[in-house]
Amino acid sequence: MSNFIQPYLEYGGEWAPLLIKAMGTTALLSICAFALSLVFGLLLSLCRHTRSPALRHFATAYVSLVRGVPLLAILFLLYFGLPGIGITFNAFSGAVLGLALAFAAQVAELFRAGLMAIPKGQREAALAVGFTPFQSFRLIVLPQVVRVIIAPLIVTFVSLLKDSSLASLITVNELVLTGRAMATEYFLPLQIYLAVGLCYFLIAWPFSLLSRRLAAPTG
Repeated sequence: MSNFIQPYLEYGGEWAPLLIKAMGTTALLSICAFALSLVFGLLLSLCRHTRSPALRHFATAYVSLVRGVPLLAILFLLYFGLPGIGITFNAFSGAVLGLALAFAAQVAELFRAGLMAIPKGQREAALAVGFTPFQSFRLIVLPQVVRVIIAPLIVTFVSLLKDSSLASLITVNELVLTGRAMATEYFLPLQIYLAVGLCYFLIAWPFSLLSRRLAAPTG
């Protein structure tokens, strides 16, 4: 046991700054990607409720297609494939966009479920008292949708956070890539990857607790 703990005592001062910096990169990557996925997901959900058949079919096809494609394939397509036609992303922006495009499909399904949970009569009542369609959606419908789906949205963010580890395969210097470099340098993969796992847990655990609290029945 002492042999297992000794590396932490000996190298902890060197490892901590590297892991903390990588945690910051992972958190920033996840937050940016999730924010973008919220925008994409909301737009997709609205497209599925529009009167335009073309937009409805596009949104439905996008959600079905992207949910059936591995995230890694999307990341490789953006980072390694698109330069072949002259479109280039750096590793971080490519990872943000790839994660956002992938998780937008999941977010769109959450928004769709939330919209279906709101009675149509509320929007009709808002229109009857003089609200524009946009005002009725922004002020009446959307706040209620957010309350309905906030807990599963947080769970989706935690999933995105964990899947952001795949960004290491397109050279984003986040936790996994940092851990791999440290393991190569120190030849202590067990201790280092356990530390990396703990870092993911420290980021994700508060959100998991918050999700459980929001999902718990009240009263």
